[in-house]
Amino acid sequence: MNFKLTRFAPTPSGFLHLGNLYSFLVTKVLAEKHGAKILLRIDDLDQERYREEYVQDIFDTLDFMELSYELGPKNLKEFENDWSQVHRMEQYQLGLAELSEKKLVFACDCSRKKIQEMDSSGYYLGHCQDRRIPLDRKEVTWRFNALETDFVKLKSYPNQLNSSLILPTDIAFSILRKKDLKPAYQLTSLIDDLLFEVDLIVRGQDLYSSSLAQLALAEKLSKSEFQNTTFFHHPILKGPKKKKLSKSDGSTSIRTIRESGKKSKDIYKMLGEYLGNPEIKDFESFRAQFLNA
Repeated sequence: MNFKLTRFAPTPSGFLHLGNLYSFLVTKVLAEKHGAKILLRIDDLDQERYREEYVQDIFDTLDFMELSYELGPKNLKEFENDWSQVHRMEQYQLGLAELSEKKLVFACDCSRKKIQEMDSSGYYLGHCQDRRIPLDRKEVTWRFNALETDFVKLKSYPNQLNSSLILPTDIAFSILRKKDLKPAYQLTSLIDDLLFEVDLIVRGQDLYSSSLAQLALAEKLSKSEFQNTTFFHHPILKGPKKKKLSKSDGSTSIRTIRESGKKSKDIYKMLGEYLGNPEIKDFESFRAQFLNA
């Protein structure tokens, strides 16, 4: 089994942590095993949280951990000049226009508070579909009209095909355009993966619902080639208190660890402790542990 291209796809909304590194390492292992090249694709459309130092941190972390990749920017200047998602805005807008033309989106003006009041789960359940709010009204989001979505097909690594999946409640009416008129993650991630012809997507289990949403969206956009993409959803790395790591947890950021004087071998050792495997001390031992798990 060979793949053409996979990707590192961090978001510059904070400094990278051990969980991000774990995802990079899993991607690297599978890329090497199956002959895939790696694209560095930085998802930076959320400009409110974008900071140059967060992007620089991505390059610093990959360099410090000696994780190479074949495609994508090599530094901050290259990224901003040539690889930022702002340069692909035309493709995203074309996708939104097609969705509008096919009546696959509806406008929603619900706040998070209102959604919580309507359903204690906090999930949006399509309240605005029958309200027929004009798509060009100010301060509305565009949500995916998923009611006519049939079963979703998902190819899971290494060779499993599930053809009877349904969209989970938390993602059934995902936002495709935000109130600021900018395209949202589910759409931009799909279009980027199609544009670069990524055929192996490695992401955490917390993004499993996103994979299903993007597959359903691709089908509605007549992008049948996306159905051939293989997905691997790795376990989420959890900290000492068994909580998911986040960028707000500075103690687990690679930057903080690095600036404390630790070396890459120390980070691998720390990663091994989180994974319950004290034998991990470098990339080779990580690869051996992962492939033999």
